[in-house]
Amino acid sequence: MLSSTALVAVAAFVPLVASHAAFWTPAMWGFNVTAQSYDYDNRPVVPLQDMTYQQWWFHNHLDHPPNPGDFFELPAGGVAHSQISCDKGSTSYFASSPGGKAGYPTNDVCVGQPMSAYHTNGLNDLGGCGLGIVYKSDVNQVQPEDFTIFSVNATCPFYLNTDFSIPPALPACPEGGCICAFFWIHKPDSGQEQMYMNGFRCQVTGASGTTPIGKPALPRRCGADPANGVANATPSNCTVGPKQPFYWLQKERNNMFEGVYSPPLYADDLYFHDGAQNDIFQPATVNGVAVYSDQGASTPPPSTPPPPPPPPPSEPAPSNDAPAPPPKNDAPAPNNDAPAPNNNNNSPGPQNNSAAPVNNDSPPAAQNPPPTPANQPPPANTFAASNPDPTAATQAPSTTKQCKSTKRKRNVNAARHVKRRLSHDLH
Repeated sequence: MLSSTALVAVAAFVPLVASHAAFWTPAMWGFNVTAQSYDYDNRPVVPLQDMTYQQWWFHNHLDHPPNPGDFFELPAGGVAHSQISCDKGSTSYFASSPGGKAGYPTNDVCVGQPMSAYHTNGLNDLGGCGLGIVYKSDVNQVQPEDFTIFSVNATCPFYLNTDFSIPPALPACPEGGCICAFFWIHKPDSGQEQMYMNGFRCQVTGASGTTPIGKPALPRRCGADPANGVANATPSNCTVGPKQPFYWLQKERNNMFEGVYSPPLYADDLYFHDGAQNDIFQPATVNGVAVYSDQGASTPPPSTPPPPPPPPPSEPAPSNDAPAPPPKNDAPAPNNDAPAPNNNNNSPGPQNNSAAPVNNDSPPAAQNPPPTPANQPPPANTFAASNPDPTAATQAPSTTKQCKSTKRKRNVNAARHVKRRLSHDLH
């Protein structure tokens, strides 16, 4: 019977049961990390869930960089051949695997294990994988928001040998290469939800494009999603153009906040199509509206109107050397040049940033009509404009002729009233 010490020694050389998958390349951070490299299991195949930013960002492998000169090649307009496996021993890099060769050559993601080991029930139960790129060579200058998904494989992970189509217009990397990463989130019906990320150095080969990738925006759900009660697609909600990867289910720096049964997937419902993402060389838009302004700042949603400009500063009303006569009939004093601004108006000005709003209670003198000739009544609209108060309309007209006519009518009415009263008393 083996002692406990012997069992520990044997276990150190036996690979752990591989129940997850990683993107294997010598150009990756953490290529030679084993279960003993950290005080927790941080092998590249281990999923990421409920972790701090340092723990999930590049799988906390930034202290284990690739060797200088190691790059994963991205042939512009061609296909990049990758190896996704639960065990490095099943890949062409088995020589550096702690357990040695484990079924190589093979096209099985997890040799000798069921499909549930890599979180799927079959080809019709895959959420897709994405490759992201940043046009920087210093990994310490890279932020999560910098990555742009440039290729998607919708049947990933299902085969160890997985191909990713590269956009023909992908430009060359700067000196020192680009920073790339593999991203994967599986569907909710096969295992606990997590996300996967493996970072690696990459180099675009055969590049002829010169148009840079646009600033990536957040993906938005816009496709049909029957599992969540969305029967029809909503194309107007799609983010068109460069999009960020999903950062999900972590303690810090998430950009997606769906529940565990509604994971974001590199699929059509978030406008990720299978193959090269050829729309990344343009500004990101939603319903035809740019997500970012020219300065890189996020623009307001299309439905949000711009805020009104501040009201113009108050200025004293212009006047002549002599004071204006007091107002009559609630009308303001006449002004020779322009109407006086309303200093009591505290509401925001109109959006065309023109003059302050007119106070309807006191119309400016420039709007007053000329005096009405004595031999004709004033027009109805002029009278209404000069008497905004309804009670002012009952005042007597200003001409003598109209006053005599009014007095005569009053005397006749009074005589009729007396005659009618006397007749009533006689009865």
